[in-house]
Amino acid sequence: MPQLILIRHGQSQWNLENRFTGWWDVDVTEKGIAEARDAGKLMKEKNIVPTLCFTSLQTRAIKTLNLALEEMGQLWLSVEKDYRLNERHYGGLTGLNKQETRDKHGDEQVHIWRRSFDVPPPPMEDDSAYQMSDDPRYAGIEVPKSESLKNTIERVLPYWESRIAPALKSRETVLISAHGNSLRALVKHLSNISDDDITGLEIPTGQPIIYDLDDDLNALNRYYLSEK
Repeated sequence: MPQLILIRHGQSQWNLENRFTGWWDVDVTEKGIAEARDAGKLMKEKNIVPTLCFTSLQTRAIKTLNLALEEMGQLWLSVEKDYRLNERHYGGLTGLNKQETRDKHGDEQVHIWRRSFDVPPPPMEDDSAYQMSDDPRYAGIEVPKSESLKNTIERVLPYWESRIAPALKSRETVLISAHGNSLRALVKHLSNISDDDITGLEIPTGQPIIYDLDDDLNALNRYYLSEK
């Protein structure tokens, strides 16, 4: 049966600093490196053998994938990178400390920006230090000014339908290294989770999620890979 492995990147520097990250490119921490390596060791131990990989254009996801594959002895695998697997764009919140943002705007407003399904954060200003329109990896791509989870899903799912689903139907075992919100988009789709419930789903860093799928890519099982 087709098998899909999802992994959220290991802890990033801005995860550690409790800052809104989104599309801004930050590296993984030493803990994040260890999480990625541990994920690779665990997949090898459990005989999880991917044959094709997908990731975003962001360093933390790419490095997590490479570190995991290195531990599995599979750095040679084909990897497709695409911005549609990027994290949700946090707009004008990018770079801000989450607690300081709560102190300034109030818990309720920040909760709406973080956890509502279809309300995006304030847009990023054109002169923001975190503006990415000139980043060469996004040449020819319209970088959003802000995204809700709904917006993120609207870019992830067409990529799923055009690139990832056909690979699974061709009997590839697919490993995706991505981000909390781009993975929420896939989990929502595969597990038929409601708009209200998906916003509360937490996806831990560096812990592989396994989907066993039928031939039509309906989910038969979803579980976290563990050492037990």
